[in-house]
Amino acid sequence: MSVIGFSAKAEHRSRNRLLAHFTQADYERLRPQLKPINLPEQFVLYAAQHPIEFVYFPESGVASLVVSMKNGKTVEVGTIGNEGFVGLPIVFGESAGPIGAFMQVPGAGLRMPAAAFRHEIERSATLRATLMHYAGTFFNQVAHSSACALLHPLEQRCCRWLMSTADRMPSDQFALTQEFLAMMLGVRRSSVSAVMGELQRKGFVRYSRGRVTLLDRKALQASTCECYHLMKGEFDRLLGDDA
Repeated sequence: MSVIGFSAKAEHRSRNRLLAHFTQADYERLRPQLKPINLPEQFVLYAAQHPIEFVYFPESGVASLVVSMKNGKTVEVGTIGNEGFVGLPIVFGESAGPIGAFMQVPGAGLRMPAAAFRHEIERSATLRATLMHYAGTFFNQVAHSSACALLHPLEQRCCRWLMSTADRMPSDQFALTQEFLAMMLGVRRSSVSAVMGELQRKGFVRYSRGRVTLLDRKALQASTCECYHLMKGEFDRLLGDDA
């Protein structure tokens, strides 16, 4: 039986796609230690160079992995939503890492003590295999994001980010400030303001008081760069098409 091909989605109803993809046996061992948690905006999931106490499985919202410099500037290097989990260093036997993680779009999910998760990884070959496949897919996302930041216009990148976020949310409306989006895209707020204004003019989105509403998903998706389709396709191949 293929480890990655087996899904427990029919056996339980987790809204986290990675949890739903674990074998039933692996999920049942994790389930007693998975506790529901609200994940508000800017909630710190773990800090760089500090022990990782919990791993998180978002069911909605988006977490951001960020590198912080001595001058206080930060840059996003990856995002995690309901397709994955936060705490990847634990899979590789580390208790901390050089990159921090926090919630950029609020949501909710499940969390589990990192020590208990490490123990389950050590005892289950199927869980290790699934997590290693996930890690490979996630690192491909990071590579695509780096290339995207260098090669694609800001409007395409902004459309990609909005679509990727909406895919991870229960509705097409979510909280988002222009300051936050500018930080995530590595540009000035004025640049983001101009792009969001143009997207509103085209009728793709509505933006008001820190909330974005997607009005025309089809048009917005058509305006993304190729990276959106590549990244989404990678996770759909791993976890099953969630469309």
